[in-house]
Amino acid sequence: MKVPQSVRELIESGCPAHFVTLNPDGSPQVTLIWVGLDGEEVIAAHLRESQKVKNIRRNPRVVVSLQATTKNAMGLTEYAVLYGLARIEPGGAPELLQRLAHVYMGPEATFPPMDNPPAGFITRIQVTRVAGVGPWTGAAV
Repeated sequence: MKVPQSVRELIESGCPAHFVTLNPDGSPQVTLIWVGLDGEEVIAAHLRESQKVKNIRRNPRVVVSLQATTKNAMGLTEYAVLYGLARIEPGGAPELLQRLAHVYMGPEATFPPMDNPPAGFITRIQVTRVAGVGPWTGAAV
């Protein structure tokens, strides 16, 4: 599906992104990550083969929850929940992390803070459904 413009703006704001993958026993694994966009895909970078990377290789179903700083007409904090299918690509993590560091840490940020970081991995998420509270749902309230 096409990522709604309102969700694109939320992602580009550098809001907190909670990332959910499924462990081998089916339990959720949740972590806070930086996210960006590449066309219609939500992207994230990982320097090492973490549990989330292993989980995606086994089961591509993921969820990203994005917390906005705005409130709706009822006074509830707005948030978007992106359901999708992810895939892992080797390499490119330091470059993507540097790009995202400018959004999440500031224009002068340097990340990762090490010489010769590992190539790592990039997660690419094809969004299949958007839910939550906010303009991205199409609901009045």
